Amino acid sequence: MIVFEGIESVTSDFRGAFVTIGNFDGVHLSHQHICRKLAAEAKQAGAKSIAITFHPHPKMILHPDIRPFYLITTIEEKLRLLEECSIDAVVVIPFTIEYSRTTAEQFVRQDLVGKLAIKKIIVGHDYKFGRGKSGTSDYLIAAGREHNFDVEVIDAFKVGDDIVSSTLIRNLLLAGNVKKASALLGRWYNVAGVVEKGHGRGVELGFPTANLRAQKELIPSAGIYAVYAFRQGKRYLAAVNIGEKPTFADYVSTFEAFLLDFSGELLGETIDVHFVEKLRDIVKFDGPESLKKQIAADVEKTRTLLL
Repeated sequence: MIVFEGIESVTSDFRGAFVTIGNFDGVHLSHQHICRKLAAEAKQAGAKSIAITFHPHPKMILHPDIRPFYLITTIEEKLRLLEECSIDAVVVIPFTIEYSRTTAEQFVRQDLVGKLAIKKIIVGHDYKFGRGKSGTSDYLIAAGREHNFDVEVIDAFKVGDDIVSSTLIRNLLLAGNVKKASALLGRWYNVAGVVEKGHGRGVELGFPTANLRAQKELIPSAGIYAVYAFRQGKRYLAAVNIGEKPTFADYVSTFEAFLLDFSGELLGETIDVHFVEKLRDIVKFDGPESLKKQIAADVEKTRTLLL
């Protein structure tokens, strides 16, 4: 897969492509459905497939005061996941305040038609683009008739009764429902983190944990989770503690992982945590011994769940 930085960098061999456009945060099952359909149809027609996306995410530029942004994927993860959908190229448009003033008509005439000469565009049922979000599916259909390209609008993609969306997945993760979020993503939700020095309480309890500085803002809600932890290309069973430590009157929230069947130094390393299921909420115990017994039970439950 080729990555183009901006429409202007797209090479001439991609003229006449089949295109989709979106933020694609999470590259969830609905995004995957659209992109795989696009790639298959383009290949059958002897054309290239292009996914057009934006970086930074538009809300980071248009609403910088609304923090945290809670993005599901980093740009690197997004590109990798789009590549897995067999897309030929991704165009990453640098999103700025100036670019946000581009109208839907300008985008279609200058970019889709003028630069790319697209044959077809596939979009989700609720996707809108351009200044004032005037680029609706109805507008695209009319523009397609005018400029001689096909338009296909994909119906809402459902898993059970749920319409799959980035917003729903974010809300599920913030509520700690990582299992359902994973079902909508089509994979486990992951957060990578660099191991930093902690207080050493885990060592004292017999369960040394890696204190992680998360590389994403979107972290599941406080609780104990069964996870897979990836380190140096190897997968470990692990239990993660997110939140405060009321047993020790420590009310600073941390993100810590205990890797089962591992011994050694992790300080400074990057661990990628993939959330499988929440085990329980954070509770205050009457002392370290009671907490130690509960941690042992959590570890055994994690082992049973993940093996």
